Amino acid sequence: MKPYTTVTRGVRVTIRPFFLADQSDTEAGRYVWAYKVQIENLSSVTVQLLKRSWIITDALGREMRVHGEGVVGEQPILEPGESFDYTSGTPLPTPSGFMRGTYHMIVSETGEEFDAAVPAFSLDSPHQQGGVH
Repeated sequence: MKPYTTVTRGVRVTIRPFFLADQSDTEAGRYVWAYKVQIENLSSVTVQLLKRSWIITDALGREMRVHGEGVVGEQPILEPGESFDYTSGTPLPTPSGFMRGTYHMIVSETGEEFDAAVPAFSLDSPHQQGGVH
């Protein structure tokens, strides 16, 4: 699938979602996606990812909000030019949907906090006619 990318204050977030047919059970209304995330520090200062906030929306417009510390159990510190990659996933009760969110960041040198946008990305399965993006 195509990558989705956004840059906020020198932090580039790239998402590559993909449908997991082997973990999905379409007859039971369970559709599962994974998504690969790359967070790159393009700025000249060191930043740390402290928290994440996601809004996951299914094809019927129902939203689930997820908040937590860090990502995949880590709060990565990114020096200028460094990146952090991880893979996560989500199930939905519909054959398509989308996700969007933010990473709550801090500038290590100054303590200044900011939210880096996570681009909205489409979760389209082969079972959805046309998708929702």
